[in-house]
Formats: sequence, C-alpha cells, structure tokens
Amino acid sequence: MKKKLILAIGVLSILIIIGFWGFKKLGGNAPIEIQLVENKPENLAGLTYRGTPANEELGEIFNKMESQKGVHPGSHLHTIYEVEPAGKLDTMIVFVGINQILPIDDLEFRSFENDSYLLAKIQSNKWVMPSPETVKEKLSEYARENKLELSGVYIDKIVSKSEIQVIAPIK
Repeated sequence: MKKKLILAIGVLSILIIIGFWGFKKLGGNAPIEIQLVENKPENLAGLTYRGTPANEELGEIFNKMESQKGVHPGSHLHTIYEVEPAGKLDTMIVFVGINQILPIDDLEFRSFENDSYLLAKIQSNKWVMPSPETVKEKLSEYARENKLELSGVYIDKIVSKSEIQVIAPIK
C-alpha cells in the first residue's frame, strides 16, 4: 500500500513538471508587450457578421477575407468584436477585415480618426494565449498609469498562428 502511494505521488509529480514545462515551452508565461504608437490605426476593409458563433456563415466570412488577404500582399486579418457572445447560442457582431488604404468593392470600409493607439503584442501558442479579458485589463492598466483614455474599441490583428496584436485606439 505504501509503495503504491509513493509510486502514485512520483508519477503525479512527473506529470505536473511535464505540464509546467510544456506550458512554458508553448509561451504560456510570455509577457504581453504594450507600447504607445503615435499614428492612426490602419484602415480596414471587410465584412460584418451578425449571428451565432456556430453558424457556418461566420466561417465563410473568414474564408472570404483570407482569400482577400492572399490577393493583397502585406495585409493581415483583423477582427473587431462589437458584441461578444456569452455562449454558443448568443448573438455576436464581429467585423472581419484586412488592412487596406483604399476601399475594396463589395466590402465595408472602416477608418479611424484616433491619432494614437496602444499596441499589445502577444506571442504564444493558441492553446496558452491569454484571454481577451486579460489583454484588455493589461491595456486599461497601461492607459491608467500613463493617463490615457481608451476609445473602447479593440482590434485584433492576426499576424501569425503564434502572434496576435491588439490595437486599442486612444480618445
């Protein structure tokens, strides 16, 4: 009985160590880098989706914007969650677009009048990436410390599978 308990504790300890090592290796402890950018946020061309998260129309919009990204070299996919869903059946409103200087036919065009913004850079695997709430808290904290007022808009810029940037325009 005592040997089984010692063996179980040993195996559990090894699993915990491997778990922490894997978490760190995937970038789970990577800091959120925040900087002030004295420039207007990039203009965006895209589509707005209104509906539930599980609807296949949302996937179609992402696919359409991914194909637009391929036609416009140097562009990145951006999302603005205007209404975030609390569950699978809740209605959400999300704008999905790419950065573009000029409008593109059949796409909405969004420009921002803000003269500066906070840029949060997150580099880690999608499985251990901080939650949107955590990133918003860090941005709000940075803004408070530097006596800045955020506009309340958060633009997610998908740079790669392991890098997301969050743009928070300043009023």
